[in-house]
Amino acid sequence: MNNQCNSHKTKIREEKEYKELIHRLNRIEGQVRGVKRMIEEDAYCPDILVQVSAINSALNSFNKILLENHINTCVIDKIQNGNLEVVEELTNTLKKLMK
Repeated sequence: MNNQCNSHKTKIREEKEYKELIHRLNRIEGQVRGVKRMIEEDAYCPDILVQVSAINSALNSFNKILLENHINTCVIDKIQNGNLEVVEELTNTLKKLMK
């Protein structure tokens, strides 16, 4: 058993994955602060909307990476160990992401 994912709903991430996710979140956080600054400085609405669209795209990219890592570690590990409930959990997660 891989032990990266456990029954307590936590995951021990490899350093590379951790750093990549944190780096992306830091960039997204910076983009959000930039939009806040644009509001404070009375920026033109379409300019703000373009930046918000970039944030949405960055969040979608973050989700794709996190989902891929989850499938390649937790999901595969649990299926190999006979835990098929993880498939239902994954399906429910995908439904939430596709709203």
